[in-house]
Amino acid sequence: MFDNKQRTDINELGEFGLIDYLTKAVEIKELSTVKGIGDDAAVLDFSSKKTLISTDLLLEGIHFDLRYVPLKHLGYKAVQVNLSDIYAMNGIASQITFSIGLSSKFPVEAVEEIYQGVLIACEKFNVDLVGGDTSASAQGLVISVTSIGYADADKVVYRSGAKEGDLLCVSGDLGGAYVGLQLLEREKNIFIENPNIQPDLEGKDYIVERQLKPESRKDIVELFETYGIQPHAMIDVSDGLASEILHICKASKVGCKLYEDKIPIDPMTYETAREFGLDPTVCALNGGEDYELLFTVPQDQYDKVKNQLDISIIGYITEEAAGCEMISKSGHVHPIQAQGWNAFKQSSNDGSTA
Repeated sequence: MFDNKQRTDINELGEFGLIDYLTKAVEIKELSTVKGIGDDAAVLDFSSKKTLISTDLLLEGIHFDLRYVPLKHLGYKAVQVNLSDIYAMNGIASQITFSIGLSSKFPVEAVEEIYQGVLIACEKFNVDLVGGDTSASAQGLVISVTSIGYADADKVVYRSGAKEGDLLCVSGDLGGAYVGLQLLEREKNIFIENPNIQPDLEGKDYIVERQLKPESRKDIVELFETYGIQPHAMIDVSDGLASEILHICKASKVGCKLYEDKIPIDPMTYETAREFGLDPTVCALNGGEDYELLFTVPQDQYDKVKNQLDISIIGYITEEAAGCEMISKSGHVHPIQAQGWNAFKQSSNDGSTA
């Protein structure tokens, strides 16, 4: 965290000086980047590949709470949630633009911390920062990230490709980000009531990190390539498993059967949800911000996915008339309903970034 004693007002640098200061460490590594920062526009060359583009907007007080989100983590996460959309298309992310709106409360040192997180994410995922913008903001901190990537035309995966009989699969585990958010919110409220009490997050590192520093699943896209797995449909889990399943089924005009006992939930997520009086399955279905990949594959690829430790087969695709249903652990059948985050009905942060 920056030291408030070492505070440089942004006005001392001006907009262009701030941009120069923040981007002095930017290196271009991607072959597809012809021209990055320093001109009116970036120049990219993807040759025969299909170009993938996605944009996310993050607003202070809606998508994040600076009372417990470290600025470096915020920069890192802002990039990650955007890269996830490229990987959800079975593509490789190659460039981002990063734009930021700032109120006068943020000194240069604070902005530098955000950009440090951005550059750490770029380095880890081999992505070039090729542009962006800075602006004054009257409403706190505003971040906009655009990610750019590529894929072979025959490898791009849409939400609309699921077919009857496909296996329904998901990477990683679910619900951790939401339960981590509940923990952070609890500790924030305790601190507000009594600032002398230190946050109690001991032993909860995994779920806190799932909320503050998620990791998009480039490794799963690479696994597909290695094992010759070609999903029929795919989406990233940003708004909760239920919502994403319904997105795939609606776009593909199919139904599905989801098995509750197959939904992957980490033991720490499960135990902490119970401590909060929450149903772990509901956290996985409706919590959001896990940024795992939900996808379908044809049954003849069963042998390729069944032994992958980080992939779970959680159900299968049915005809549209059969509807979207979950088979509970007790054998009861329930319709799948999306109860995740609605960006236009929320007035405060609930952990989702749509």
